[in-house]
Amino acid sequence: MISLSAIHTASQNLQGVAKVSPLEYSQRLSEQYNAKIYLKREDLQAVRSFKIRGAYNYIFSLSGEQKSRGVVCASAGNHAQGVAYSCAKLGIKGVIFMPTVTPNQKIEKVKYFGGEFVKIELVGKTFDETSLISQQYCDDNDMVYVHPFNDKTVMAGQGTIGLEISEQLIGFNDDINSDISADFVVCAIGGGGLIGGVGSWFKQTSPKTKIIGIESEGARSMYNSFTSNTPSKVLCPDTFCDGIAVMQASQNNFELCKEVVDQSFVAPEGKVATDMIEMYQKDGIIVEPSGALPVSALDQLCDKYEIANKTIVLVICGGNNDISRYPDIIERSLIWLGKKKYFIVNFAQKSGQLKDLLNNVLGANDDITRFEYIKKTNREKGPALVGIELGDSTDYKQLLTKMSKQKIDYQEIMTTDLIYKYLI
Repeated sequence: MISLSAIHTASQNLQGVAKVSPLEYSQRLSEQYNAKIYLKREDLQAVRSFKIRGAYNYIFSLSGEQKSRGVVCASAGNHAQGVAYSCAKLGIKGVIFMPTVTPNQKIEKVKYFGGEFVKIELVGKTFDETSLISQQYCDDNDMVYVHPFNDKTVMAGQGTIGLEISEQLIGFNDDINSDISADFVVCAIGGGGLIGGVGSWFKQTSPKTKIIGIESEGARSMYNSFTSNTPSKVLCPDTFCDGIAVMQASQNNFELCKEVVDQSFVAPEGKVATDMIEMYQKDGIIVEPSGALPVSALDQLCDKYEIANKTIVLVICGGNNDISRYPDIIERSLIWLGKKKYFIVNFAQKSGQLKDLLNNVLGANDDITRFEYIKKTNREKGPALVGIELGDSTDYKQLLTKMSKQKIDYQEIMTTDLIYKYLI
């Protein structure tokens, strides 16, 4: 584990750099799950994620000679911002490699925080591809590599979140003689740096606290590793939760996570998107997909454990979300909720076909959100892509019944179909 002394040292190093982020009581979630649920708001850091803790602690701890050589890192965005901020704060040059799929908002933020001290290279489609290229560049130019998670000094920085949670929970209690600590702490897992640091703190100071990990369904490398008892690779991770889309965790981090993580869950990306929207609309909190993951773990946590009246802390790890991503977020949410359906409809090539669908099939609260039709003049029928948003997911069966009754020739496109990824 990461030692308590290393975490305390990191806390001293971060004075005046990383804020003690608020631990906020969530009235909505607490009422929904009949528990005492708190949000550790790491999205309110200057760089809008917890990554400033590990990055700064590592770079600050370098020798003068190492600092003079400059640093290199690879990141989907949040670690990059932490490194950029640290370089500017300490006056150190840095080269930051980011995957080509990184949202523009994160790229611009790295430029803003790093200023004249950093150079950005956009290479690779996944973090792991980008990481390999960045490490080769680091070796070729004799610079110092700042790994986003596979380093104990970095993890000690992340572990300061655990230290703060413990102190904040004690501060909420009027009875200084009573024992108050978290029953559950829930963290997103990517490479394991965050949960490794936070878990190390609690396992040594509050063994009763259960550490819960959560990953997205399409980027479940640590979950698969726990299942197979060896570091497992996700060849093509879904980058929706880009902050945790790691192809494979290191052996060291896997061993540490086995030691500190009590339970691991995965959440569908559509569920994560839905929780993002609810946090924005109901709580006024803007989070990135990885930041919403702990909220997405609550249903499974409730099924697995008795959580009534328990103290649960959700580490909201980041809030860097590009506004251009919201159409995709809304789409994923509607599909997961069962309110958005796609069909290939084989229309007869004569007038009135679409009108028949509108008048005799769609319900009063249903709507066509997408319609693409290419007329084939030498055929009696022509296929069209039709997207339908239902007023309620329970209207789905009725929709299919009406389509069959009207003898509409259709095929539903499922999210697992290859054509879905191509067309939608």
